[in-house]
Amino acid sequence: MTRGISVTLTNKQKSFLSGKAHHLKPVVMVGHKGLTESLTKEIDANLTAHELIKIKFNESVADDRHSISETIAAEAGAEIIALRGHILSLFRAHPEKPKYQLPKS
Repeated sequence: MTRGISVTLTNKQKSFLSGKAHHLKPVVMVGHKGLTESLTKEIDANLTAHELIKIKFNESVADDRHSISETIAAEAGAEIIALRGHILSLFRAHPEKPKYQLPKS
């Protein structure tokens, strides 16, 4: 379920979004089944609704979290903001109603 081309964010923009994501709670959890079709749809729906989300990795997939994160971002057309511990922060701007005003460069 690819959502088009993701715009590459600058370090300044990633830092800005990382600060915004700090207080967010994870809305999706990747469990022992890994990345499933229903999980991909849930991630897509949450990115459309919120633009900036956190995803938590269960202990059972902790070793694969880097590769799963890359796959999630690619399939969702999203940008990885941060992967800290077991928490992934993802961003995908809403095409019609952007919620976040990103700093220039």
